[in-house]
Amino acid sequence: MTNADKGKNLIKDVDEHIAALKSQLTRNEDCGTTHYNLAVALLGKQEYIEAEKELHDAIDCSPTLAEAYVLLGGICLQQKDLEGCYRFNQRATKARAGFAEGYANMAFVLLQLVDGKDAKEDEEKVDKAIKNLKKAIIHNKNFVQAYATLGTAYFMKGLVPEGIKANLEAIRVQPEFPVAHNNLAVAYLEIGDFDRAIDHCDQAEALGFPVAQALKDELAPHRNA
Repeated sequence: MTNADKGKNLIKDVDEHIAALKSQLTRNEDCGTTHYNLAVALLGKQEYIEAEKELHDAIDCSPTLAEAYVLLGGICLQQKDLEGCYRFNQRATKARAGFAEGYANMAFVLLQLVDGKDAKEDEEKVDKAIKNLKKAIIHNKNFVQAYATLGTAYFMKGLVPEGIKANLEAIRVQPEFPVAHNNLAVAYLEIGDFDRAIDHCDQAEALGFPVAQALKDELAPHRNA
């Protein structure tokens, strides 16, 4: 079977899945989970307008369906509507107490909103992001992306040791998490620990992370030194 044939079969399978979900809704249109599953399938086909409608229907039927708010936030993010993304993830955390993904996503948005125009506002955003990331980790101690993003937030505040600790936690949870290795390479270079910086740089690259050439160039003179 060629790749083209596989692609056609996959599209056919998705279309059949969508048709089945729509059929289920004709029999029970108040099922929030079915609306949500239909939205996920539609997003897979990049049918965003219809998917967005189904997500709102899912929330109307099941107000505590936090995952639906997160997907609506994802649609906003794709449309470069960071504030909208933040609001939907905030609603996710209110819909379900302890919803770690919502807190982490809010933190991600806050860090994206740091623009260098107002130092005080930027500091408040980073501090708020750190607070949300700590909440995410409290609710999910194995949330590897939250640890790595927390490390980034600490680095943005100039707190390199704290950032290193957060990224070490990330690779404790998932040793082959390339983003954390790259972050550690940058951080160890910052404090002059070249051996560790080189080690993490090499691990990040081996795991497929596109390590910046500038970082590799800075580390080059310290190899085999």
